[in-house]
Amino acid sequence: MAGADHPFDYSGRVALVTGGTRGIGRALSETLARQGARVFFCGTNRELGGLVAEEINRELPPGTPEAAFLPVDIADFKACSAMVAEINAAAGGIDFLVNNAGITRDNLLLRLKESDWDEVMAVNLKGCFNCSKAVVRGMLKKRYGRIIFLSSVIGLMGNAGQSNYAAAKAGIIGFGRSLARELASRNITSNIIAPGYIQTEMTAALDEKTRAEISGAIPLGRLGTVDDISNAVLFLLSPLADYITGQVLQVDGGMLMA
Repeated sequence: MAGADHPFDYSGRVALVTGGTRGIGRALSETLARQGARVFFCGTNRELGGLVAEEINRELPPGTPEAAFLPVDIADFKACSAMVAEINAAAGGIDFLVNNAGITRDNLLLRLKESDWDEVMAVNLKGCFNCSKAVVRGMLKKRYGRIIFLSSVIGLMGNAGQSNYAAAKAGIIGFGRSLARELASRNITSNIIAPGYIQTEMTAALDEKTRAEISGAIPLGRLGTVDDISNAVLFLLSPLADYITGQVLQVDGGMLMA
């Protein structure tokens, strides 16, 4: 299981991971649960979410809090508020929020439909607003919280055929940094991770030639793994990062060095 050998202990912490049924989100849910956190993760596929929760819990050490799946569309403001209220009632509040959920609807601008733009903005950007607004009140009362946003190097560099995705991911950076300024006085940090090309279901669909071209453009010579992202999240949630907020951490193998 991802993250099994990490020294971080999150016993007693409660985490919410959005988009936790696949790829990076699933790895994050597994890793945080393995490190002792009580993990709630959400997604829209009820059947898959239930299976993922079963698989995570089957491998947890005895006495570790079980992970729980919540079927929620994070583009729905009221649904996000209800989800957080449910977690608060069950677990007494949320310590960590990892805004990971995201979708793509790629096309060149001339062919991009209005619905393609709206759907990506609703999930990738508004979803961050919905979930963050829902958890912040509780964090303010506790005077503690850690918020992580999963952006993308595409939000920093742009990419042909992904204007909607790039705009949403760039918006996440502005939103996350603004929260860092708003919340710092209450010991709540807000940081952004910008992954490069990561081996997930999305990149698995690439042909070998394209994968080789991408790897050749990365100084470290390989695509990243979901564990590479989990490691960065674990660090930013840990006491080692207590004095870090409003930062964009590029986890991209050096692809986008300034």
